[in-house]
Amino acid sequence: MAEPNLFRLRTDPAHGAPAVPLADYQAGGTVVRLEPGDDARLLIPHLASLRRIDIAFPKFREGRGFSSARILREAGFTHEIRAVDVLYVDQLMFLVRAGFDAVLPETPIDPAVAERTLKRFPFVYMKATDAAAPVWALRDRA
Repeated sequence: MAEPNLFRLRTDPAHGAPAVPLADYQAGGTVVRLEPGDDARLLIPHLASLRRIDIAFPKFREGRGFSSARILREAGFTHEIRAVDVLYVDQLMFLVRAGFDAVLPETPIDPAVAERTLKRFPFVYMKATDAAAPVWALRDRA
C-alpha cells in the first residue's frame, strides 16, 4: 500500500509491514509502534528481529520520540525508524539528528520545502546520532 505522505530522510531500508503496538509485540514481529509512554529500552533485546520501528508523535509538543530514536540507534538498531502522526517541516533536521529515516505525518510535507529545510543550516552545535561534527569541534581542528 502506498503511503502518500511518507517523506524519506535517509536511504530506505526494508519496510512495509503494518505497525504493531509495543504492548502487542511478540518475538518474531517485524514492525513495532512506540507510543510516547512506551520505554524504548524494552526493545533492545529484540532489535535483531525488527525491521522497522514507528515512533508516534501524537501532538506537536511531544518530544519523547526523539529520545526513543536515539536510545535505539545507540543500542545498535540499523533498520528503519519512522516518525509518525503530528509532524511539521521545522522538526525534520532534529528528526534526522536523532536517527529517524522517514516521516509519515498526518498532513503532507512538501518535498521541496523539506529539502530546503534540511539544507538550511550547514553546521550543528551538539553531538547526536548522525555523523555531523559540531561547529566547536571543527573550530578546534583549525
